[in-house]
Amino acid sequence: MKKTRNGYGPHLMLDLGECNPVILNDLDACFGLLNELPEKIGMTKITQPYVFRYHGQIPEDDGITGVTIIAESHISLHTYPEKNFVFVDLFSCKPFDVEGAKDYIVQFFQSKSPSVHLCERGLSFPQTYKQAA
Repeated sequence: MKKTRNGYGPHLMLDLGECNPVILNDLDACFGLLNELPEKIGMTKITQPYVFRYHGQIPEDDGITGVTIIAESHISLHTYPEKNFVFVDLFSCKPFDVEGAKDYIVQFFQSKSPSVHLCERGLSFPQTYKQAA
């Protein structure tokens, strides 16, 4: 028997304002989030996070950028400590606890004004699954 999905997978995008600037500027904290989150949401981390400090042409754009590759796709973040803001993307080819992931990330950065965007990617992606007999 074949089972068909509606799309490729969920893409959770978080625009988090009024965050704790100390956390936003902490390279180890950002590494830790990207390192621990995959297991917390049932994903398979296939690389160590790559996290680095970014220095832009405008000093207030300085921050931390990071990504970890998961078997299911990726998790990325871009922080702006001077603006108390972070963008986080979590894209997966399999369903996950979106609310749990959102709550964990919002609490991690201590955001007081989160904006959450969720979309189903790849609605026209041709995909079928065979169930084991």
